[in-house]
Amino acid sequence: MTLKQTDILSQHQVHQQAEDYDRWFSEQVQQALNDPRPALPHDEAMAKLEAMLKEKRTLRARRAAG
Repeated sequence: MTLKQTDILSQHQVHQQAEDYDRWFSEQVQQALNDPRPALPHDEAMAKLEAMLKEKRTLRARRAAG
């Protein structure tokens, strides 16, 4: 089976995208590990997130009501 030039280029692009993503992800992990701020407990993070979502839902409901 012979590969067409477009197949080879496509495979190269997919491989390059995977490498780029791996590099980006590794950098994000390293930045998180290097972050000097204290860790936020899971329960506290979830409570903050839930409060933000509740506020967004409230604003969306108000806009929909007119």
